[in-house]
Amino acid sequence: MKKVFLVLAAAALVTTACGQGESTPKAAPASEAAATPETSVKQDAKPVELQFYFPVAVGGPITKLIDQLAADFHKENPTITVKPVYGGSYQDTMTKVVTSVQGGTSPDLAVLLSTDLYSLLSMNAIEDLTPRFNKEYFNGFYDAFMGNTKSGETVWSVPFQRSTIVLYYNKDLFKKAGLNPDKAPANWTEMREAASKLTVKDSAGKTSQWGIEIPSTGYQYWMLQALSLQTGTNIVSNDGKNVYFNKPEVQEALQYYTDLGRKDKVMPEGTLEWATVPSDFISGKTAMMYHTTGNLTKVKTDAKFDFGVSFLPANKKYGSPTGGGNLYVFKGIPEDRKKAAVKFIEFLTQPQRVAQWSIDTGYVGTTKAAYETDLLKNYVKDFPQAAVARDQLQYADSELSTFQNGQVTKLFNDNIQAALLGNMSPKEALDKSQQQADDILKTFRK
Repeated sequence: MKKVFLVLAAAALVTTACGQGESTPKAAPASEAAATPETSVKQDAKPVELQFYFPVAVGGPITKLIDQLAADFHKENPTITVKPVYGGSYQDTMTKVVTSVQGGTSPDLAVLLSTDLYSLLSMNAIEDLTPRFNKEYFNGFYDAFMGNTKSGETVWSVPFQRSTIVLYYNKDLFKKAGLNPDKAPANWTEMREAASKLTVKDSAGKTSQWGIEIPSTGYQYWMLQALSLQTGTNIVSNDGKNVYFNKPEVQEALQYYTDLGRKDKVMPEGTLEWATVPSDFISGKTAMMYHTTGNLTKVKTDAKFDFGVSFLPANKKYGSPTGGGNLYVFKGIPEDRKKAAVKFIEFLTQPQRVAQWSIDTGYVGTTKAAYETDLLKNYVKDFPQAAVARDQLQYADSELSTFQNGQVTKLFNDNIQAALLGNMSPKEALDKSQQQADDILKTFRK
């Protein structure tokens, strides 16, 4: 019970980044089905009802989008009814899932963070999906998204609403500052120089426009992970048991992160709220921002200026961690519901639906086939910014995910923020983070 309580408490500590929807997804023709799973649900089978837990930590009509998908699925599969259960934010949904599993009433399937994998495995809560689909089905997803779905060669979840971090920049403000509006900063040096030119003070000497904003609440670990990848290293092993927080490359990354605000004065010092950075960008308060591609549709809808999207600037190389949520099927449910849940996942990941979901939300289309649909081809042709996150996947790596992930991430976030506030040096913050994580993870290394 104590272990489950710790998992529950840890899960409540981490939130996630999500995009916004604009329109209702269109049902894909049955002929565009994804690779057929080994198990199926016959149309003459007895009625099955699925509980589908889904987070609503997003703006826009996300409930309408999901409700429509559930209704479209029922039309094609009259014996299966999907009942979406909106759990709040990602951490709230995870908390509800943990409580349900502990109480013996687990949902049938859920969208949870891809990084919740090891917490769910610790609870023995989720179904092994490896034998439920053929190998070609999983090969259809981008490799970068498969990292957080697997432990070893076992597949435990399916990519759904996935993202990377991208650079958004205000082309109008670039022109005003004498910068090329069609050329985003390609490396850290160019980023610092452009941010300096884009930082504007008013007549009283107060900054009225910032050059760059990188969030420092909730996901500062994600931002630092991107900077670390650009410097040459990831911060986590692929088995959830080891982290590399105090490597020299990570220290170099955190030094750059803190210097932008404290030394270069091109970013506000202190705390930058995750949710307000996009608002600052849309309002013109900052000329550039690092944020999830999941906000692309919101920026496209709300920005009253011409904006660009680019890869994150490189240091030694380009790099970004992936992010977002995956589809999980739960272990403690009857076999007929497991089969129905797999069929629903198959439905959601058909190329046409993946394409429409990407357009409606801004998330990256998770499958290669989605970008071969006329729907997404035409969208990218008219709005090329939508292809940037996909193209950056070649430089992407798995997001921080460990056993006791909520606890590890919370401590890491706190120490990063202490460095950004000037309360610790980057080295002190990272050494402390490493020691704390090692103390937590040593139990799982036996």
